[in-house]
Amino acid sequence: TMAHSEALLVLENFIAGKFFPCSSYIDSYNPSTGDVYCRVPDSGKEEVEAAVRAAKDAFPIWSSKTPLERSQILNKLADLIEHDLEEFAQAESKDQGKTITFARTVDIPRAVYNFRFFASSILHHTTACTEMASVGCVHYTSREPVGVAGLISPWNLPLYLLTWKIAPAIACGNTVVAKPSEMTSVTAWMMCKLLEKAGMPHGVVNVVFGTGAKAGEALVCHPDVPLISFTGSTLTAQRIMEKSAPYCKKLSLELGGKNPAIIFDDANLSQCIATTLRSSFANQGEICLCTSRIFVQRGIYSEFVKRFVAETKKWKVGNPSDPTVDVGALISKEHLEKVVRSYVKKAQAEGARVLCGEGVDSLSLPGGNQKGYFMLPTVISEIKDESCCMQEEIFGPVTCVVAFDTEEEVVKRANGVKYGLAATVWSSNVGRVHRVARRLQSGLVWTNCWLVRDLNLPFGGMKASGIGREGAKDSYEFFTEVKTITIKH
Repeated sequence: TMAHSEALLVLENFIAGKFFPCSSYIDSYNPSTGDVYCRVPDSGKEEVEAAVRAAKDAFPIWSSKTPLERSQILNKLADLIEHDLEEFAQAESKDQGKTITFARTVDIPRAVYNFRFFASSILHHTTACTEMASVGCVHYTSREPVGVAGLISPWNLPLYLLTWKIAPAIACGNTVVAKPSEMTSVTAWMMCKLLEKAGMPHGVVNVVFGTGAKAGEALVCHPDVPLISFTGSTLTAQRIMEKSAPYCKKLSLELGGKNPAIIFDDANLSQCIATTLRSSFANQGEICLCTSRIFVQRGIYSEFVKRFVAETKKWKVGNPSDPTVDVGALISKEHLEKVVRSYVKKAQAEGARVLCGEGVDSLSLPGGNQKGYFMLPTVISEIKDESCCMQEEIFGPVTCVVAFDTEEEVVKRANGVKYGLAATVWSSNVGRVHRVARRLQSGLVWTNCWLVRDLNLPFGGMKASGIGREGAKDSYEFFTEVKTITIKH
């Protein structure tokens, strides 16, 4: 009915400092109820063209500001988001399905920190200089912003990952056209409302909402966007590489993972179990760094499984806005059905055992959440390494537990997938920890912990998990072009 649709939140594109309605819209659902709660612009070539033009026009002024001037604006924006932290957290939880606790403690504080971090780091970069006295020359390097940066971010950590791109891009003096996921666009739109107050010149940050197929493609194919930073699926990344090849664009691609946890028999089991529960099921397992293959040394396998399953069953699934809930709703009906449930069914068809969760235990939901996209944290065992559940990224609250005997064997098995993003190693033997960490094909290796991040350090994956690294130095290098200048005197 009309009355119902008028109450929906309607987002608008943000171009050159103003909001513009779109000719057509996409429905965005509240994952915890299954109802449409927001209308997102279905932008295409025209909107992207306008945004790129605005970014291009703003580039000369923005890039000629000093790092300190840009830094002050980034810090002001961080303060404004922090001031509205609760409002942002509520919106993120409602839009994405994640628990209010996770949005409050992880997503929004990290988005604030992303701006503060790059506002600070941009003040501390130096360039190199060498002298060749014999030929009377001095060489130095200078780093300059590239131009208009195209930023495409995913639906799992919406504002967190969008700001992880916007902050370094604009800190370095680029202007941006960002495209958040059409499934989770609300917090990006809320951020746009704060830009003016932060003192951001018009056109420095433009946000175009829409699908990857239309808006994303238009951005990737635009000849005036020399650089694309993308976080999402390997499949989409392949398309981005093909489409941007004719323009020789600079690419940073942060893709999926099929991340192993390797648990040796000398691990501290209580710490290991508590952390591995988080690394498997935090944010409904919808984090590219989540653990989805748990290799446990045979001597402790049965004890680990017994305790891990017992603890998994204690995780509470339900209304994301309930602060006692551990697991919220999955992003969409399609994701719940196609991706997650079908994987569990495939595993069962192959003869694997589902130890708890999907199809084994019953899920009771509060009244208003009956139509939401919920699923119990699920643990699968007795599964072969070749199984699609052990090879493909599931991106849900599903993890597989298998036994291993030797270090040599487990390294080989852990490396036996196309991905190489993150790994965790649990052992109290320091020599073994270093040996295994060195041999794992993985951009990040955590030992006896998970998701401890220092933003100074490189972040990214090997193999099908991506191209390039992001971090203080790495993002600076990606978002600038280096020039070598030689002066003969």
